[in-house]
Amino acid sequence: MQTATAFARKHFAGIAALMVVAMLAASFVLPVQAHALEVERWTAKSNTSGETKIMGETPTRVTWQGQSAENESLTEVSVDLPAGSSIEAENVKTTVMSGLDRLEIASQTAIEGAKVTVSFPEPTPAGSLVMIEFNRTLLPAAGGTFGMTGSYTTVDGQVHDLATTDQTFDVVGTSPTEQLSVWLGQQDWVKAWNSNKFLHLFFDPTIIVTSIPTVFAGWLISIGLVILSFPLAIPLGLVWAFLRMAKSRILRAIGATYINIVRGTPLFLQLYIVFFGLPLMGITMDNFLLAAIVLVVNSSAYLAEIFRAGIQSISKGQFEAARSLGMNSIQTMFFVIIPQTVKRVIPTMTSEFILMYKDTSLMAAVGVMELMMYAKTITAATGNVTPYIVAAGYYLIVTIPLTKLINTMELRMAGGRRKRKKQAHPAPEAELVPGSDAAVARNIRMSETFAGPASQVDYDECAYSPTNRNSNSNSNSNHMSH
Repeated sequence: MQTATAFARKHFAGIAALMVVAMLAASFVLPVQAHALEVERWTAKSNTSGETKIMGETPTRVTWQGQSAENESLTEVSVDLPAGSSIEAENVKTTVMSGLDRLEIASQTAIEGAKVTVSFPEPTPAGSLVMIEFNRTLLPAAGGTFGMTGSYTTVDGQVHDLATTDQTFDVVGTSPTEQLSVWLGQQDWVKAWNSNKFLHLFFDPTIIVTSIPTVFAGWLISIGLVILSFPLAIPLGLVWAFLRMAKSRILRAIGATYINIVRGTPLFLQLYIVFFGLPLMGITMDNFLLAAIVLVVNSSAYLAEIFRAGIQSISKGQFEAARSLGMNSIQTMFFVIIPQTVKRVIPTMTSEFILMYKDTSLMAAVGVMELMMYAKTITAATGNVTPYIVAAGYYLIVTIPLTKLINTMELRMAGGRRKRKKQAHPAPEAELVPGSDAAVARNIRMSETFAGPASQVDYDECAYSPTNRNSNSNSNSNHMSH
């Protein structure tokens, strides 16, 4: 046993050397295996201005490039584009090169779905480089990461699969509005429109189409801010109005101080104090809620003055009449004065609503993603002012109808639309004998026409007061004496 082991160890080096020599000899004797067509390039060109993204459903150029082996002559190459892609046959360009020389070799293109087949009636030279460019290719709108598959046919009729490669390209999904924008950009009238610098910077149709849905999201946030803030500012403003009119000097001072400070400082400054001051105190809150708080605080001061003016415009006779019915001060205020005040201040409150809605644009300065912030972001990305014009349109959607409503209410309250009844003119009467019954009746009608019955008083336009009451009594007595 030891003898056999010692023999193996002694001749091991020789046996290994013999095996190496045999392998080298076999490598020279066996034929060299042919190398398959190697994929050198599989790329797509960016189709967004100023960016490197590849958008789906947007014309782009996809390039495939393969290097054939030294003993491979090709008659056909098939490339599978990403599923859902589309291209026209005339947009496929094929180039064959041998070394640095471009060869003039005819080719034919056939398209079946997303599969593009390029055939060569005259086979390509062995070892040549083949490049196929798929111009104006529309890649899938859904986007994704796409590799490459395909096949090729050699001159001897054998079909082989293209060698696998790790080369891929990413496609960004596109929305219908982005697809519409791309389509508009290809229209001649849009190109002529954008050739004017002013129209291109402020009213670019392609940017308008893409900005409308994006800015719409910010518009909803602005509307939400106002809908949340304005109803909360109304009762708070009413409280400050009561403090402003209180009999106590301390309460009046508190109300006046709050109203004067809030109205005397800009909303922009108040935003900075809240958004940067509260975090320094350790108070963190959602930006949307912080913006709503600032709007409530600011608007309540203005509403307080609106309510105070409305309450003080009510005649004192209303208070006296309520007391005569046994109402106390609180009942008089809530059941008599406030209902009339609300009716009078509705137009002014609507104006305050419009101002609050426009003031939401200041929230962009502190990072709240509202209407103006969305437009600002798109403008920074495109270098075009058109998104601001779109934002202006969203503001006008709310402000113009509300302004029209204010004008209508003011006309109604002023009596501008009241149609006065036309007084019927009496038919010509025959000359009456003075002192007759008919003459007396005519004189009574004429006196009522010009003076009016003393008992008819327009309560809305002539407030109750002792002075009015005395003047009415005097007119009645004079009328009766006559």
